[in-house]
Amino acid sequence: MPVIAMPGGALARTVHGSGPGLVLAHGAGGSTALNYGPILEALAAGHTVVGVDWPGAGDSPRPAAPLDPDQLADQLVAAADAEGLGTFALAGFSLGGPIAIRAAARHPERISALILTATFAYRDARLDLAAKLWADLYEAGDRQRLAEFLSLVAFSTEALQAAGPEALRAGIDALAGVIPPGTPEHVDLVRRIDVRGDLARIAVPTLVVSTTADPLVSPALQRELAEGIPGARLAPIDTGHLPFAERPEEWSALITSFLADNAI
Repeated sequence: MPVIAMPGGALARTVHGSGPGLVLAHGAGGSTALNYGPILEALAAGHTVVGVDWPGAGDSPRPAAPLDPDQLADQLVAAADAEGLGTFALAGFSLGGPIAIRAAARHPERISALILTATFAYRDARLDLAAKLWADLYEAGDRQRLAEFLSLVAFSTEALQAAGPEALRAGIDALAGVIPPGTPEHVDLVRRIDVRGDLARIAVPTLVVSTTADPLVSPALQRELAEGIPGARLAPIDTGHLPFAERPEEWSALITSFLADNAI
């Protein structure tokens, strides 16, 4: 699973598998490895999977300016170009969702399908407040408290309860050690990005995986996204914001079945 760190400030990418193209866009404060790692093998069994790490995540350098969603959308296509992919399916998790939508709107001839998970077209009041606290805790330098906050808003009540005190504390400690330096820029973009104007322009098969026990991105916001995309299929999954942590097999099955149903 090679990770290609590009020179000159370009974004690092992960490439795995062979077959039709599938490009991955990760979430704020994550990376390809963190957000898709548990399902990469399943996705790569039948596809050339290309994951792009946003600035300040994985091996990509931290940005010197606020993130531009159009530039990030174009980076997804550039990564596909670099791997020789013509058309490709595009999967976006959380913040990766609206960026994937921008890519589909800007490059409709390149995108064959969209898979959008735990995501949004714009931030509502809950997501905006959570993103503000996320940024404030990062800037305060208290990684432990930030990891506690992220665990609270990312996991379902069921998952937190099932973990038990010792496992929960170990998970929080581990999370505190992998918070990427690009977090402030990622979270700033969560608070700014708005792709509602692009939704009606999406003309490819689209799967919206709705995380129904999500404390961060409300299921109502996810349903609103699905309703705005013509013909989008809404697939609920009983998990918090992190299906790769709570229900990875079910998540990967939804994605691979959707791709197979659409001969991608």
